[in-house]
Amino acid sequence: MHDPIPAAMTIEERRIARAEAIQKFLTDFAACENQDLLGEMMVTICRLAADGADRGDVKILNSAVKELRYAFKMFAPYSRIPKVTMFGSARTAEGHPQYNEAKKFAELIGREGWMVITGAGDGIMRAGHHGASRAASFGVAISLPFEQSTNAIIADDPKLVTFKYFFTRKLMFVKEAEAIVLFPGGFGTQDECFEALTLVQTAKTVPIPVVLCDEPGGTYWQHWRTYVKAELLGNRMIDPNDMDLFYLTDRAENAVADILKFYRRYHSMRYVKDRLVIRMKRPLTGESLSRLGDRFADIVKEGRMEQTTGPIEGENNEFPELPRVVFTFDRKSTGRFRLLINEINDAL
Repeated sequence: MHDPIPAAMTIEERRIARAEAIQKFLTDFAACENQDLLGEMMVTICRLAADGADRGDVKILNSAVKELRYAFKMFAPYSRIPKVTMFGSARTAEGHPQYNEAKKFAELIGREGWMVITGAGDGIMRAGHHGASRAASFGVAISLPFEQSTNAIIADDPKLVTFKYFFTRKLMFVKEAEAIVLFPGGFGTQDECFEALTLVQTAKTVPIPVVLCDEPGGTYWQHWRTYVKAELLGNRMIDPNDMDLFYLTDRAENAVADILKFYRRYHSMRYVKDRLVIRMKRPLTGESLSRLGDRFADIVKEGRMEQTTGPIEGENNEFPELPRVVFTFDRKSTGRFRLLINEINDAL
């Protein structure tokens, strides 16, 4: 194929020529608001070629991008519907108390208008789809050489996507969920539990409810909490307030109640430069705002908490009708921040 960029060009001339070629392609085939980011992706591809990247590395990137593109497309029509990701053992048999509790949870949260995301396998994953129904279920499956196969409830559904890599699959579990509920399980469940808590603790994801649910009278998560309290908290590897990042129960009804309570007044959040904006479904009274400001002054870097009736300067115009609480968060006291959200939800 003829190279449209002559080799005799200087490095700077070739850079400019490639930038112009990319811009022309984007203008002709991808005229949209994300043109700048798509352009950066194409530049990255050009740099991979210039780097002489190993074919195996390029295969990983290619597969990851293809998987994520398809997953984004699958979830997009349901972006306004709240979703909960359910984790748990693939080996839990139908009729087991843990299966029954997971099925009940999915049924109850479904009545509140929520949809369910699971790994699409058997056991607790099937229980989630069983309780939610196929119509209100998403499957985020993984290709494995053993053990896991897609359960019959979600098999061949348009809302099922199968991933080659765990890291792309894990991204979708958290990115698309407004809550995470974990039932007893093996290494995979423990991995998802600690990863979810790590993302919330380090503020790498927005705060969401993380609920650990057992069968009635079960001890799985109680023993887990005992270990975390004795070894992690006891040895100062986590802060005392990090214990507030999760909620433990042995009743599906309590798990649903905790999730719904989290969104009683709290709606969403985002950063605008150094300011944290908390969107709410209804405003706080002046007295409640003052009390919150006093109680959580330790997590405010400077100034005080303020309440606005809409977006602040520099914020996009998303949800313009919602009131906001705005302050400069220290970005590290995530356990305290979770308690702040609880108090916002409970305030008058």
